[in-house]
Amino acid sequence: MRRIQTFGAMVLLISLFLIFFYSTLHLETTYSHKAGPEDLPKHPSVQVQASDVKTSKPESVTEPQPVVYNVSISDGLRQTISQNGAYWNRLLYSALRNLDKGESAYKEHSDWSRCRETNLDVLQTNVHDFISYPVLFQDFLQGMNCRTPPVLINQPKKCISGKETGDNRTVLLLAIKSTPGNFERRQAVRETWGREGKYPSALRVHTVFLLGTSPQDDPDLGPLLSFEARHYGDILQWDFHESLLNLTLKMNMFLQWTLKYCPRVAFVFSGDDDVFVNTPALLSYLQSLEPAKASQLYVGHIISTANPLRDPKSKYYIPLSFYDGPYPAYAGGGGFLISGALLQTLYSVSHVIPFFPIDDVYIGMCFKAVGVSPEAHAGFQTFDVKEQDRENLCIHKDLILIHQRSPQQMKKLWRGIHSPLLTC
Repeated sequence: MRRIQTFGAMVLLISLFLIFFYSTLHLETTYSHKAGPEDLPKHPSVQVQASDVKTSKPESVTEPQPVVYNVSISDGLRQTISQNGAYWNRLLYSALRNLDKGESAYKEHSDWSRCRETNLDVLQTNVHDFISYPVLFQDFLQGMNCRTPPVLINQPKKCISGKETGDNRTVLLLAIKSTPGNFERRQAVRETWGREGKYPSALRVHTVFLLGTSPQDDPDLGPLLSFEARHYGDILQWDFHESLLNLTLKMNMFLQWTLKYCPRVAFVFSGDDDVFVNTPALLSYLQSLEPAKASQLYVGHIISTANPLRDPKSKYYIPLSFYDGPYPAYAGGGGFLISGALLQTLYSVSHVIPFFPIDDVYIGMCFKAVGVSPEAHAGFQTFDVKEQDRENLCIHKDLILIHQRSPQQMKKLWRGIHSPLLTC
């Protein structure tokens, strides 16, 4: 009898264990099918550098930089920007002297964690009124030599569609400057002018959004960005703080990324996430170009007679002790086009020209240095159209770029100019 009772108890225990095991397995299966990043369509190229799921900020990765080639600096740059006592001008002419002697014009700082100038005596010695500069400007000066921020989110296969030859070659790469919190703007771009794929005449378009990191006091959006990157496959993020004066660094990082991962791109559009772009009109313009012009393209709304703003209250304030002189002609940063063939030259000359705190001015300086002149195009309206024309769809249908538009205006405008009911 005791053996029977013992056997029965064992059977009961085993049965309870199997029931518990099955229930646990079923629960795990049920919870594993709740919506999450892994259940969304994944872009095969996404690399979100994360080693610990509990860590909201992806682990950073420092990647090798593209090759920097020797470049010749045009006399036009020296004629536009004179040699004088302002700090940036002195840095420029020091680099030019080194270049003329066959030496490296740029002092490489490969260690991102140690590239900042922490010895304020150095800056105060070279910039007599450094302490009077706005805090953001002081921060820029301390990091002027920092050019290798680690990658947080990458898209290494963004430009690969099967074989990157023939019809699969990326004709146009849309590089859109954004910030971590601007999801609504990015989504409006994705649903309208930034839509990826093949357009008429088999023209392939790809889109990337360029991001830094949020300020320390902002909410942590790292998990949401990782989710977004996995879902859409169009986020590029580096480990530097977002600020107006870091846009030059952001553009430089994009050049590095493109030379490594999208070296055969025909054209690049660089713009903000609050502009509206008529993508079909943009592609039609590119198709109309003669080969010689297509290889030397730097087109947009050109500011040709600009000078630095000296009002400390302006966000574009440039102290006289930092830079003295006019700006070269440049395309407004709201949106401009450049040839893919110029990217290597642009990147190489950026290792001669010291970083400047206004990104579109800096690009104009770099192009001036290599003898490429900006070309104005009436279709780029970076200061918007006349107020009475802002609801006129026919006017917008003939333009390439308008700045600025809200996400809601962007979607409404896109629907309107593509409506079969529209007659212009």
